[in-house]
Amino acid sequence: MKYIRFFETVGIEDVGLVGGKNASLGEMYQHLVPFGVNVPNGFSTTIDAYTLMLSQNNLAERIDELIADLDVENVKQLQSCGKTVREQILNEQLPPELKSELLAAYRQLSKQYDRKATDVAVRSSATAEDLPDASFAGQQDTYLNVWGEHALLLNVKRCFASLFTDRAISYRHSRGFDHREISLCVGVQKMVRSDEASSGVMFTLDTQSGSEKVIMINSAFGLGENVVGGRINPDEFFVFKPTLKKDKSAIIKRQLGSKEMKMVYDEKLKTLNIPTTPSERERFSLTDEDVVTLARYALTIEEHYGVPMDIEWAKDGRDGQLYIVQARPETVHSKKLNSKQENMEKYQIKEDTSKRSCLLEGSAIGEKIGVGTVRVINDLSEASKFNAGEVLVTDITDPDWEPLMKKASAIVTNKGGRTCHAAIVAREIGVSAIVGTSNATEVLKNGVQVSVCCAEGEKGHVYEGKIDFDLELIDLSALQEPKTKLFMNVGDPEQALALAKIPNQGVGLARMEFIINNHINAHPMALYDMDNGKFVKGSEEIEKLINGFDSPKSYFIDRLSAGIGMIAAAFYPNPVIVRTSDFKTNEYKHMLGGEAYEKDEENPMIGFRGASRYYSDAYKEAFKWECEALKKVRDDMGLTNVKVMLPFVRTPDEGRKVIAIMNEMGLVQGKNGLEIYAMCEIPSNVIFAEEFLKVFDGYSIGSNDLT
Repeated sequence: MKYIRFFETVGIEDVGLVGGKNASLGEMYQHLVPFGVNVPNGFSTTIDAYTLMLSQNNLAERIDELIADLDVENVKQLQSCGKTVREQILNEQLPPELKSELLAAYRQLSKQYDRKATDVAVRSSATAEDLPDASFAGQQDTYLNVWGEHALLLNVKRCFASLFTDRAISYRHSRGFDHREISLCVGVQKMVRSDEASSGVMFTLDTQSGSEKVIMINSAFGLGENVVGGRINPDEFFVFKPTLKKDKSAIIKRQLGSKEMKMVYDEKLKTLNIPTTPSERERFSLTDEDVVTLARYALTIEEHYGVPMDIEWAKDGRDGQLYIVQARPETVHSKKLNSKQENMEKYQIKEDTSKRSCLLEGSAIGEKIGVGTVRVINDLSEASKFNAGEVLVTDITDPDWEPLMKKASAIVTNKGGRTCHAAIVAREIGVSAIVGTSNATEVLKNGVQVSVCCAEGEKGHVYEGKIDFDLELIDLSALQEPKTKLFMNVGDPEQALALAKIPNQGVGLARMEFIINNHINAHPMALYDMDNGKFVKGSEEIEKLINGFDSPKSYFIDRLSAGIGMIAAAFYPNPVIVRTSDFKTNEYKHMLGGEAYEKDEENPMIGFRGASRYYSDAYKEAFKWECEALKKVRDDMGLTNVKVMLPFVRTPDEGRKVIAIMNEMGLVQGKNGLEIYAMCEIPSNVIFAEEFLKVFDGYSIGSNDLT
């Protein structure tokens, strides 16, 4: 065949022949399927097919004439020109020789899958696509669940036309590509029945910090277009590469997404979105086994290509198998990794934002702060209302919106996760964005000045007015590492991957109470009593927290171990000293369900806190859960860089009592390198230091409390 190539006959060197997407699929089908990576088979049209199509009736010349004087910054002109070019292509017939080869290849693929007419995805693949310096992600169109010969031919032509979507024309212009130098090839790939299971995307790095230590997986029920297009808030998983390679349980984070809808087939086998059930929203769309399988696929793919990868996957609800349906080099952070970073932008907030009105929260994209007046744009037909420097607020920002995105000071959307196309493009053009706020278009009003703040961790905040901040440009080339070993204090797991990129020797203090307060939110003993079938005041609110988990105990241990694990993984293999919980009675009392378990104390600072809690009947069972979480991080996840520190140990005997409980729970001092430290923060710790240090491996001096 002159105009068709099956996947087994092309590889990554054939980008110029079949486009980036198809070359990558061929590469994986040839070289990675033998290593256990499932890739559905298919075929691609070649560059010659596109050239043949444009040779009909002077089509190429007509397109050149239409685009010659186009001003891509003029949104109305861009829309009109793109529409006219697409119509010119769609009005042409496919050349007879191309049509013949397409049908022959489709029949051959259908026969392989034992079908008269198999279901396929018809995907656009440009010859300049998936390059290291330009992703072209989502610039051309994809058509899912295409059945039959007539539908195949129609959608191949629609793909050819999609080389001239408004977003594609604008993107090429912004990246300096001439449309005459790019050809459109079409990939035809066997569909995976993820409409009956789940699908999504994964990156072999953290898209927020650029850390290459993790694999990030986004997942939702149904076909993957909702995740890719940012129409829903997906489930999110992080897998730690070093311990995955050691066959440990390497999932260090699970975050349940709302997954408001899923894309399925209707009775006529077309695609449509339907609401997910309450049960689907309250459970994860992947099992832990699935997550690990996908992560292993991702490792294999990354090792083969040698660069961080952006991968689309799907699970077949009929055969239960996981499949890779696309893979491309990740473009945003890869450029930074391949070049020496000499400067770093540091946004420093100079006010207490807790005292400022926070209008909205969502997932932060990047680490910048954008300030401007709100402009709500519900549809691209309203694009002319948008002015440069305004904050773009909309439902979702698919790549059609790129001309507006480039003019915005910041972007806020109702829908989307951190791997949706809107987030990817926002990172690429360097615009601060918050996605997945749910109701931005309702809450934010036109003309109101806001600050879109992504400089406070994974959660982004939209504040009313302009917050006070400094932007500092740090010259990294001039920094020298001091002789003193620098250990960090880290309380927020969400910031750990980004913080770990700053020169350091590890974490000197990770406060467990911060993780409990931010990620568990309920009193540990309330969870313990609920786990044992007892009535707990406030249990209705706690029940909402534990959706998606098997029990209150699994909720506590999984969430706590995930928080500790994220910090330990970020700084691995450097030591991370985790201090067990050190809430005071007044702090515990304010947690959900806490009133029933805490007494009023005149001075909680020297009251029922620290080690004395751990062996008391009032808290011992909850401390055992803390120990189980620590053991899970060290033994199951393989993060043996975690060391444990006990707070407020009044006597050496108290220390021995607590260590006995730790031993009972499998945390044995010296075993697998485990060290146990104590805080030196009360006078007895100083006076009887020799006795304390017979019990503990070391001290951390709490100078504030000692003073």
